[in-house]
Amino acid sequence: MPRTDGPKQGDGLQAVSMAIRILEYMAGQRGGVGVTALARALGTTKSRMHRHLRTLVETGYIVQSPESEKYRVGSRLVTLGRAVAENFDLASMARDEMHQLRDALGQSVVISRAEAANAVVLATLPGREAIEIAVKPGSLMPPHCTAQGKLSLAYAEPAVRERVLLSRLDMRTPHTITSPTALREELARVLERGWAVAPGESMLGVNALAAPIFEGGGHMVGAIAILGSIQFIEAEPAAAQIRLVKQAAARISAQLGYAPAEAVDSKPG
Repeated sequence: MPRTDGPKQGDGLQAVSMAIRILEYMAGQRGGVGVTALARALGTTKSRMHRHLRTLVETGYIVQSPESEKYRVGSRLVTLGRAVAENFDLASMARDEMHQLRDALGQSVVISRAEAANAVVLATLPGREAIEIAVKPGSLMPPHCTAQGKLSLAYAEPAVRERVLLSRLDMRTPHTITSPTALREELARVLERGWAVAPGESMLGVNALAAPIFEGGGHMVGAIAILGSIQFIEAEPAAAQIRLVKQAAARISAQLGYAPAEAVDSKPG
């Protein structure tokens, strides 16, 4: 008589599939999730869900709060997500978006990688203006006077951000922010708007408009920006410029597995 309590053919594949679904679901949640809610969302039983959760907790990919008993993403999954994102060739991945943005707005387009509180230029695409304004790949974008640098600083770890705010802020032009208080207020605006500018702050007459690129775990890994004369990118950019730059950043982020909270919350389930 055949056994009925052993693993069935395909159980291993189903277990892997369920574990991935759990991690994907939890990656989109801002707070902890209980076993009942997880089981309901993924269409399985509480007992089966509990077995998967126990395995994921033991491997460090999720953690359980001792107070609420809810589960959330663990540090091992965050570390894995960052490592995967860093190994992506961000410049190559963003090439199509760079061309579309340049063709739509006519300005130079820059892709940068976030490093601590700075931004490092990975690639540039010349604009269509007769006079070209560009930055060289490998250039370091300071955190207090460039759009990409402000984004990196705004989304940096709090300790890193405070260290920069307490350091000497070099004056590049009369418009450079050199007051820690003023820079702190500027970073708050950057986080609220989801984009940054630096009109005449690094070089007179030049401005950039940048939006952040996120990986699947929600960590900022880079930025896409348009760069040009303040005649064409004003201190308060045109609504169309803001929209197109943010949309380009969102599409690149989606390629890295990032799903904003509002998009996740709007899914049926």
